[in-house]
Amino acid sequence: MAAESGKIDPMHQFEVQSITDLFTVGGQQIAFTNSALWMVITLGVLWAFMMGGMRRQLVPGRWQAAVEGVTGFIENMMVTNIGPQGRKFVPYVFSLFMFILFANILGLLPLGVVGVHPFTVTSHLTITGVLAIVSFGIVLAVGFAKHGLHFFSLFVPHGAPWWMLPILIPVEFVSFMVRPFSLALRLFVAMTAGHILLKVLAGFVINGMNADAAWVAPIVSLPSFILMIGISALELLVAAIQAYVFALLTSLYLNDAVNLH
Repeated sequence: MAAESGKIDPMHQFEVQSITDLFTVGGQQIAFTNSALWMVITLGVLWAFMMGGMRRQLVPGRWQAAVEGVTGFIENMMVTNIGPQGRKFVPYVFSLFMFILFANILGLLPLGVVGVHPFTVTSHLTITGVLAIVSFGIVLAVGFAKHGLHFFSLFVPHGAPWWMLPILIPVEFVSFMVRPFSLALRLFVAMTAGHILLKVLAGFVINGMNADAAWVAPIVSLPSFILMIGISALELLVAAIQAYVFALLTSLYLNDAVNLH
């Protein structure tokens, strides 16, 4: 937490900091950052979660049941939104959902009490943007591979009168091209806003406790701390909802590519 003269910077938590230099490419130093570290940690936790739940026991334990439950949840979502062909996309959407979920939750862990400052990688537009572009790229690849140039019929609303097409086609095209931007911005804004609010409240708590007047702490710090607990619980819910929304919208976009709806 960046503090100077009693001031706490809520944006300091989003700063990408270099941990060690790796190599140089074209005169540009490539470094291993705190963002990269927490992406590796996220992948490690996800790998451990999957390995612990893939024991294939006849009577599944809680861990195996959790993994199978999430897998079944994603599979049902894909089949419901796309149809039987949606099963082939389950591995990608499942990986997308779990990575975002674990990254969101790890960034909310109160590890600062032991001197470790978690970094929420999904609070950076570059990360959410890459995830959105990959999803959008898969949609385009599937659409053109399955339908060829007929994929462009997606921009022609079914049943629309011919004289409205010069207006409707550009509108549909723009709304289609905006999808990756909205997909990336939604997750980025939700995670960034929640973390800023928590940091601001933490500043109230700390500054209230350090105030010279004894009456400031119970009036400022205590209510702020109680509010932090409630917002932290809300942020856990938001972390899960945002992962679900990202996966859901990806499945809906894939449905357009597969079924041209």
